[in-house]
Amino acid sequence: MRRRQRGGLELLLGADYEAVDDFHRSLHEHADWPAFTVPLVGGHRLHVVYRAFQGESGTDYLVHHPDWDGAELLAMDEGHFMGPALSWPELLTAADNGLPGGSTTDPDARLMLLLPALGDDDVPDDHATERLASALRALVGVEDPEALAAALVESQGAPGPATWSTRGDGVRINDGEYSYRNPANHFALPPARLARVSAALAS
Repeated sequence: MRRRQRGGLELLLGADYEAVDDFHRSLHEHADWPAFTVPLVGGHRLHVVYRAFQGESGTDYLVHHPDWDGAELLAMDEGHFMGPALSWPELLTAADNGLPGGSTTDPDARLMLLLPALGDDDVPDDHATERLASALRALVGVEDPEALAAALVESQGAPGPATWSTRGDGVRINDGEYSYRNPANHFALPPARLARVSAALAS
């Protein structure tokens, strides 16, 4: 999994792996944890938190609503990966909804911010590559945005792609071995919480 990610990082930052490690370290070693928010329909929020525990840094992807008793953890990107959190349609909906009140309304920035939480084996490759390449051209000065976009579509988030389905009750689930949204996993969210996550992320 790290090798697949490294291919994308090399396209983004070059072959200087020490620079890659320095970049990640700088992101996770703030006294105040960097956090970014993407608003969703119905007052829901997606939060990306760069956790800065000494020796236990990582990135958490959570969804929350003010009426809930707490946020729902959907994915973690750290030494022990958990996820995926989002299907491709859910990712696009969050990126493109244009709702105010978050860290940015820029759909390209939102797309790249949430991309590590993606895991979907039914991504439309050509469309996804074109969309990601467009975001990379707008935000990052890479030499070959199309090649990097294709690598990102292929590797996706750290847990890798998963198969998504919609149950009869409308709840979206996947078959990811490390996913909180896979009801077959012993650590999966309970049914009522899976339902509210699906409603929050409805595409």
